[in-house]
Amino acid sequence: MKKQLNKMRRPRLLIIGCGDVGMRLLPLVRQRFRVIAVTSNPQRCAELRAAGAMPVVADLDCRHTLARLSGLADCVVHLAPPPADGQTDRRTRHLAAILPDNGRLVYVSTTGVYGDCAGAQFDETRPVAPRNVRAVRRVDAERTLRGWAKRRHGRLSILRVPGIYAADRLPLERLQRGTPALLPQEDVYTNHIHADDLARLILRAIWYARPLRAYHAVDHSDCKMGEYFDQVAAAFGMTPPPRLSRTALAQQVTPVMLSFMSESRRLLNHRITNELGFRFQYPDVAAGLAAAVAAKHQKDPVSDT
Repeated sequence: MKKQLNKMRRPRLLIIGCGDVGMRLLPLVRQRFRVIAVTSNPQRCAELRAAGAMPVVADLDCRHTLARLSGLADCVVHLAPPPADGQTDRRTRHLAAILPDNGRLVYVSTTGVYGDCAGAQFDETRPVAPRNVRAVRRVDAERTLRGWAKRRHGRLSILRVPGIYAADRLPLERLQRGTPALLPQEDVYTNHIHADDLARLILRAIWYARPLRAYHAVDHSDCKMGEYFDQVAAAFGMTPPPRLSRTALAQQVTPVMLSFMSESRRLLNHRITNELGFRFQYPDVAAGLAAAVAAKHQKDPVSDT
């Protein structure tokens, strides 16, 4: 009886878009919250229930299905990506329509909202300047949620996230295919965060992030894209990618990949380390790769000898 009462007293947390990062977040929050995880796929309900969440089937693309989410929780983590087309994020617009007054929301956005910064190093005061439609939709989502927060007295925090990696989120297939990278003199700076650290940072933001505040969810790495591929290759004993000029590379990669290889940024993370007191489990890519290699050896020691 006491256990049931404690469960009832726990605040409710609604996770929108409970994919890989959401599943990493669940173990961190299920003892502190009654977690409700939204999925558009009914076949995932058993998986989410086993992970400690109460699944709710709803589709952000279908506004009428979201009515059941209204009033379910005062705290929301929004992890769902925008739709694949258009200039606006209609999914976030649909969600904003049912968000509660005085609610708490952490939105996981992207560092792509800044566009190409020519390798400049900067903090969160830099204005957004998206260059591709994916980032334009993210900016629309941020503005939509800021509008909700101002109208409905909500506490919104935005985490701008770069390339997410983990042991199972590494470009190993790319390296196996021999997909080229840019020549060092033409290469772009990229930013990174380990998926486990991102989940931990989301939890930190729920408790401590300031309202209407953007945060760079990036680790301490300071490297170019090709250097990242080289580090992964070295860690796993693979051949590093060949290097080509941008003109030659444009003939071998997709337009989407080329757009990623056309934006150079070096984001500072002082807000998360100073304001939120966040401490990384994997402070840079080297630490994350070392852990991934150690886990691989532990899992399959025979094949590595």
